[in-house]
Amino acid sequence: MKNISKFKPVNGKISIAPSILSADLFQLGKDVCAVEQAGADWLHVDIMDGHFVPNLSFGPSIVSSLKGKTNLPLDVHLMVEHPLHFIEPFAKAGADLLTVHIEAKDDALTALKAIRQLGLQTGLSVKPDTDPKTLAPLLEWTDLILVMSVYPGFGGQHFLPTAPEQIRQVRQLIASSGRPIWLEVDGGINEQTAPLATRAGADALVAGSAIFNAADPVVALRNIKQAASEI
Repeated sequence: MKNISKFKPVNGKISIAPSILSADLFQLGKDVCAVEQAGADWLHVDIMDGHFVPNLSFGPSIVSSLKGKTNLPLDVHLMVEHPLHFIEPFAKAGADLLTVHIEAKDDALTALKAIRQLGLQTGLSVKPDTDPKTLAPLLEWTDLILVMSVYPGFGGQHFLPTAPEQIRQVRQLIASSGRPIWLEVDGGINEQTAPLATRAGADALVAGSAIFNAADPVVALRNIKQAASEI
């Protein structure tokens, strides 16, 4: 198991996790190699079941196809109603970190414990309208909190103006816990919005369309990372 703590920000540099939701699957391998060489820190994989969010994406096979082909840790985000059905399949496929939603129908604590028992790192995500205080009882079992800065389900959305305040509240919650929990932000991240997220307290940023839909994904990734670090 790769430990995401090895990618801890150094001298203000923020970790970037390109989301393959926006990648061209016809040339996925080529694109993954390109962003890895450009300085990506993790690879973000969005899993959608068509129920928790109104969209479908990937199954465990996409993770198993990436495992061993890249040195980037696989950061898998389960946007599903019943994460307990998905944890073991994605763990076996090669995920390094599994993030579940506190708003999912399955009990979040049970899901986090199941992930940790399989030797993976645990993530807990919140939608834009979720009060961060609901996370407090679960921090002991959480390695990463993922703040959604858009309403989850589709790539290419705009960063919500309410997102920085939610990020700040989560940052305060983490500080109060005294635990080394990562704060990741996903949704509408680009060269302009990355500094807003990092100023509010983000450690890592997920960027999809801003990287993979750019004329040059390598340049786009580097520009986002530089913009996020200049805070």
